[in-house]
Amino acid sequence: MKTHYLSKAKALPLQIVLIVPFVIQIFAAVSLVGYLSFKNGQRAVNDLAEQLIHRTSDVVDEHLKSYLSIPQTLNQINADTIRRGILDVRDRQTLGKYFWDQMQAYDLTYIGIGLTTGEGMGVARYDGKTITIDDWTAKLPNNISTYATDNQGNRTQVNARWTWNNFSESWYTQPIAAGKPIWAKIVTANFPTGPYITASASRPIYDSQNRLLGMIATDIHLLKLSDFLRNLDISQSGRVFLLERDGTLIASSGTEKPFVLVNQEIRRLRAINSSDPIIQNIARHLQISGFGSITQDTDFQLEVEGKRHFVNVVPWRDKYGLNWLMVVSVPENTFMAQINANTRTTIALCLSALVVASVMGVFTSHWIVRPILRLNWASEAMASGNLNQTVQTSSIRELNTLSNSFNHMAGQLHESFTALEKSKEELEERVEERTTELKNALGELQRTQSQVIQSEKMSSLGQLVAGVAHEINNPVNFIHGNLAHVQEYTQDLLALMQLYQQYNPYPAAEIQTVAEDIDLEFLQSDLPKMLSSMKVGTDRIRQIVLSLRNFSRIDEAEFKCVDIHEGIDSTLMILQHRLKAKPEQPEIDVIKDYGTVPLVECYAGQLNQVFMNILINAIDALEENKTKLTYQEIKENPSQIKIRTSVVNSTWLEVAIADNGVGISKEFQQRIFDPFFTTKPIGKGTGMGMSISYQIITEKHGGKLECFSTPEKGTEFIIQIPLRLRNG
Repeated sequence: MKTHYLSKAKALPLQIVLIVPFVIQIFAAVSLVGYLSFKNGQRAVNDLAEQLIHRTSDVVDEHLKSYLSIPQTLNQINADTIRRGILDVRDRQTLGKYFWDQMQAYDLTYIGIGLTTGEGMGVARYDGKTITIDDWTAKLPNNISTYATDNQGNRTQVNARWTWNNFSESWYTQPIAAGKPIWAKIVTANFPTGPYITASASRPIYDSQNRLLGMIATDIHLLKLSDFLRNLDISQSGRVFLLERDGTLIASSGTEKPFVLVNQEIRRLRAINSSDPIIQNIARHLQISGFGSITQDTDFQLEVEGKRHFVNVVPWRDKYGLNWLMVVSVPENTFMAQINANTRTTIALCLSALVVASVMGVFTSHWIVRPILRLNWASEAMASGNLNQTVQTSSIRELNTLSNSFNHMAGQLHESFTALEKSKEELEERVEERTTELKNALGELQRTQSQVIQSEKMSSLGQLVAGVAHEINNPVNFIHGNLAHVQEYTQDLLALMQLYQQYNPYPAAEIQTVAEDIDLEFLQSDLPKMLSSMKVGTDRIRQIVLSLRNFSRIDEAEFKCVDIHEGIDSTLMILQHRLKAKPEQPEIDVIKDYGTVPLVECYAGQLNQVFMNILINAIDALEENKTKLTYQEIKENPSQIKIRTSVVNSTWLEVAIADNGVGISKEFQQRIFDPFFTTKPIGKGTGMGMSISYQIITEKHGGKLECFSTPEKGTEFIIQIPLRLRNG
């Protein structure tokens, strides 16, 4: 039977079985074609992006090689000309025209020499157009003069004068120190003609006897590299930029300049601080591993503002000391437009094929399934109890045979179930009668047993407590009453002894010996203290006896107005031996938060029994919690029982008793008031205490008893009873 139900639960409608496979086949085939088409397109995009990036990298590489080789080559030619004596470095006029001619032939920013004597001269194109000649002597200050030139390279007038010192400039000191041609540190200046950012190709120069004359330098303006990069045939969102190994921007294809002005001084821009988000994000990605750690071509993909970019990083070096990074970035969406259009077309075709297949499947399945559905509906009707079922025949031979068989089976089942129904009705009547009898008997038994246990428990406890209190009360009262006379007699005797000692300070030797043996002086001082202690002890015993009598209420009417706080305090007094500190555990703190509560009409003895049950359970929970903690942990988190009383809505008394013990799980909270249910080990409890307490509060007093608990944090019982009990 179980296997039958499982197979029935997993069964699918016939129409779905007929339609879904065809639809899935078409959808899977078209989806696979679309997916493969998209993946091939994606692969083509990657290949195309890689080709574009590497083509751009090759173009930039060739331009850098060509553009940056001119200064070093020109320096070598000029140095060789000077070493052979063809060009005299002291003939300023000839040297100036010679450099002026070279500036006309090459796209340079500056050509000049600095001599070991401190003198020098150079030809500059500071504004990128006008050629001027700088000529300086070794005598500071204002030792350099800038001359305007005509179209023949002749000096026409002095434009400006300022101070210049070869020996403090990197383009002079670095090649001299290296003793070979190098690229000096990039120089920046903010001239009136505009920003001046140059890379200086420098080399030492010697005479024919190989004596050092100084150095020669040729500068190129790095901003022209940015102009070249902007003219590259790359997408609008693509970027090409050059970095130094410390991450400083050299040039870029973006509109942003590779520098900023701070107090009219040029500060070169670090790529990670660029306002261009593409350059900034790529630079931050490279900074993670370190700009200086990139030693070979690196390709990766990066997400920038929600768009994927293909990035290629190429280390670029030359033999004169340049060590840059060339970065090319191309966005994916440059190539994805057509692929996305093809994907949308594929999805549209897929959906169209799916719709056509679904329509055809519905019509086909409807023709096949309609007779079967009639059989299915008839079978379900029979399963629900309507056995009077017949189905129409079908035009399909196999289904027609199945319909005839079903009609015959339905007739036989109708006859069998009619007979079975009669037997079932008789059996159900008998079972129902017996079940009702058993339920009533069980309920009556539980109520009777609970009442018997409660009555016996309350009667025995009340008689025991009252008897013990009575037996203790008489001798204690006798002792307590006579202690006052004993104290008075003792004081009289001690006064007589002091008077005797005053008038007879030197008694006989025998009396002196006895006084020393009994330590008369200590006896005179300690005896009053001992009598006081005995009086305190008898007072304590009388209080305990009063608490026992108050708890049992055996000497009062069963139903009367009482002070509820007195009953709680009496219960706490009886349980004092379990609350006080022991060697293995600290004292349990009892925190009383008593409100202003009038006298309450109640069954005082039974209500005290409720307090006793709840407090004992709280103490048990705290002691169980202590077994899991060390003595130090218990001191840091002391065990507490909080008792709060208040008046609710002017007509109800509320008593809340809470502890911070182990708590009760939600599963057990639902059964805490059931008879014979207990969470304590066998022999520790009967499971009747909370059940009886619940009956006392709800049935005897018409109130409420609720339990709220959080495991490992504590439990709170809330008692609510009316201030005036309507006993009718």
